[in-house]
Amino acid sequence: VQLVESGGGLVQPGGSLRLSCAASGFTFSSYGMSWYRQAPGKEREWVARISSATGRRTYADSVKGRFTMSRDNAKSTVYLQMNSLKPEDTAVYYCNVVVVSGGYWGQGTQVTVSS
Repeated sequence: VQLVESGGGLVQPGGSLRLSCAASGFTFSSYGMSWYRQAPGKEREWVARISSATGRRTYADSVKGRFTMSRDNAKSTVYLQMNSLKPEDTAVYYCNVVVVSGGYWGQGTQVTVSS
């Protein structure tokens, strides 16, 4: 299993970014996928999840209404569209999948929201 995140960067408050997570090594369409983030000095926290079958999405209260998670099964990729970004969204963002053999993480992508 391999997960590779991309799309992070420096953005001003109120701006937008779209993160991508390219997956391989498992039957992508059969598994739900999640995004997490970890800010400096804080524990890793769950951000969003998308199911496999219905594409149902759930979000942490802190990002609800601002972030949108989606998936493209043909490309084995999940996305996180982040709008109205705030300084408190600054963190390393990770995608995650739990398959039969265990849970897997990508290397993360840094998002910095600052003026």
